[in-house]
Amino acid sequence: MEGQTCRLILAMFCFLHQASSIETSGVPEENPAKEMIQVGLVFSMNSSVDKVVESCISMACSDFYDAHPDYHTRLSLLIRDPKDDVVDAASAVLDLIENEEVHAILGPKWSSQAKFVIDLGGKAQVPIISFSATSPSLSPTHSPYFVRTAYDDSSQVDALAAVVQAYGWREITLVYEDTDYGNGLVPYLVDAFQKVDARISYRSVIPPSPEDVDIVKELNNLLTRQTRVFLVHMTAMIGSRFFALAHNAGMMSEEFAWIVTDGLSSSLDPVISKALDSMQGVVGVRPHVPRSESRINFEERWRKLYNERNPHYEIADLGLFGLWAYDTVSALALAGEMAWDPAKSRYLKPNTSRENLDFSSIGISEMGPKLLDKILSIKFQGLTGEFKLLNGALHPIAFEIFNVVGQNEKTIGYWTLAQGLSPDLNLSTREVYKALANDLKPPTWSGDTLKPPKGWVMPILGKKLRIGVPMKDGFSEFFKIKWDPHSGVPSYSGFAHDMFMAVRDALPFAIPYEYIPYVDASRQSAGTYDDMLNEIKCQKFDAVVGDTTIVAYRSSDVDFTLPYSESGLAMVVAIKDDERRNTWIFIKPLSWNLWLTTVLASIFTGSVVWLLERRTNEEFRGRPRQQIGLIFLFSLSTLVFAHREKTANNLTRPVLIVWVFVVLILTQSYTASLASILTVQRFTPKFVDVQDLIRNRHFVGYQKGSYVREFLVTQLNFNASKLIPYGSPEEYHEALSKGSENGGVAAIFDDLPCIKLFLARYCNKYKVVGATYKTGGFGFVSLLS
Repeated sequence: MEGQTCRLILAMFCFLHQASSIETSGVPEENPAKEMIQVGLVFSMNSSVDKVVESCISMACSDFYDAHPDYHTRLSLLIRDPKDDVVDAASAVLDLIENEEVHAILGPKWSSQAKFVIDLGGKAQVPIISFSATSPSLSPTHSPYFVRTAYDDSSQVDALAAVVQAYGWREITLVYEDTDYGNGLVPYLVDAFQKVDARISYRSVIPPSPEDVDIVKELNNLLTRQTRVFLVHMTAMIGSRFFALAHNAGMMSEEFAWIVTDGLSSSLDPVISKALDSMQGVVGVRPHVPRSESRINFEERWRKLYNERNPHYEIADLGLFGLWAYDTVSALALAGEMAWDPAKSRYLKPNTSRENLDFSSIGISEMGPKLLDKILSIKFQGLTGEFKLLNGALHPIAFEIFNVVGQNEKTIGYWTLAQGLSPDLNLSTREVYKALANDLKPPTWSGDTLKPPKGWVMPILGKKLRIGVPMKDGFSEFFKIKWDPHSGVPSYSGFAHDMFMAVRDALPFAIPYEYIPYVDASRQSAGTYDDMLNEIKCQKFDAVVGDTTIVAYRSSDVDFTLPYSESGLAMVVAIKDDERRNTWIFIKPLSWNLWLTTVLASIFTGSVVWLLERRTNEEFRGRPRQQIGLIFLFSLSTLVFAHREKTANNLTRPVLIVWVFVVLILTQSYTASLASILTVQRFTPKFVDVQDLIRNRHFVGYQKGSYVREFLVTQLNFNASKLIPYGSPEEYHEALSKGSENGGVAAIFDDLPCIKLFLARYCNKYKVVGATYKTGGFGFVSLLS
């Protein structure tokens, strides 16, 4: 039903258009000796920019056929002015197809108009060639008879994202007009910014035909927000008014960063040049169009011709649309010459009555498909560089990054898909993709400053982030709350607080926040950590900052950041008494039996040596008392290889060799055992196995209010009655010193960061033993999204 209504409206407008439209033939004039190719030009002729396009098209026809007088064909341009109206544009196209039997249509001007007429061209197999409909919602890939001889708006989004990335901005406010031109680019910008870890925090939509009050209202809305980086995507007519009002509102100061798309560049639309006074410091992107001798020559001739044809108008600037129009007509004229076939210059008409208002009665151009193939395959050097259509559209080789300074758009760098940002354009070199501020020449920002805006301010409106913080008696190194005794105002310190401040300062946007201590009326902790996290679920807190451990069961209700500390749950126990304090520690390496055996063996060896040496060796002779002393002295001195007596009997030497070997083994074993006692064994823990603690029903401790109690009961099967909470390292020390039998505990379970703080104070008394149980470490907490 909607399709029939649309067809009826289009048919009615077609009939009205036939009665009222004025047909105008462009240059060259019809030559009976040449074959005339009927081509429709559907383009508004209201503004100075439109007149620029018209003059460029006229010059393109003249220049092309002056350069190729021997060609057999000529373009006959049939002009229709839809006056920026969508339905009028469709009606004009329908009239040109049905009544004039054109083989190609140039235009229309706007993407919204092109969206309507593309299907008509496809049905009649007439190429719709537009040099100004740049919206990415129009795709030559999806519409085979649509040809875009301009750059797709979406081709600039990566260059815009590179500029945002270069200055480290993470949030951008997008300001665009509510038209097909404005809306079509939004999804491409969102995707491009996501690639560089940025996002569009707010979308400001300007009506298609806004009054000044509409723009001022939206500007006031933008002032209440924290983001100060604005990306403006508008046509020049609306954009020039927007920046004039923004300037009057004081929004062109040094705290604002303004970025514009190519639609607000004078190279694309010269109208914007009249608003440059209000755009000081604006940074934008525009297609790079190399300046060639042919282009310089053309611009000189164009200015002279434009001034002759429009003596009462102020001379306009030649924009990119005019150059695209020139190249488009040149390409179409060349394609027409290549595709012309007199036998296929007509329309195939279906056998249906036009009175039925049925679009099936539209004829089909025999020449249209061949003309389309030729124009898609044409390559030549045009005024804008190489004219080469890929997938039915032109594609830019580079973008210029410009900065509005005075009355000029100063080029501060270039962007290419392969190299990223660079201060100078060099397409021949292959470098790594870069997007840094140093890769651009320093721009002059709004407020006449060289310092890049940080991109955000504290918002005027909006609620603060409510952050819950724990009240701790011990382990205040992580988070400490101290109340001023006179004012009662709390102050905050600790590692978790410092970490939060560092993260906040590193963010490219503001976070209004307030700490809310989780305490009761007496300023004591109001509950466990699980109770505090439950306040997030109850929407009393928006987040929690502190030494909160990331564990699985908490993740069902809240969300955690990445951990900022070492992870793991460990057990610490007391070590045994230090045996070095024993006066007789030097006896410990050998057992009493070994000591006795060594003494007896020494005496026995001395006796055997005495018996073998006394007959022949005078040193072993003497009075009985002297002989007995010699036996003991010789046997003891051999232990340290300090005996003075010389042996003369050959049987003595084997005995001494065996004895020396035994003594060597004994001394080495003694040295090793004594070293072990003095080092390793002094760290021997009293308990090494969790199961021993459970089996012997020892008391164990944990940090008050933490998740550890639940873990010990559910995961390690401890009896809840054997668990004792403690709040500080001092309490840990006292409990472990007493032991489980004397009112203390045999072990303490806690997170590794807390254990390490405890051992830093009492390193020679306690030791971490057993397995380390995996946890997520400490993290900040927010509501589960």
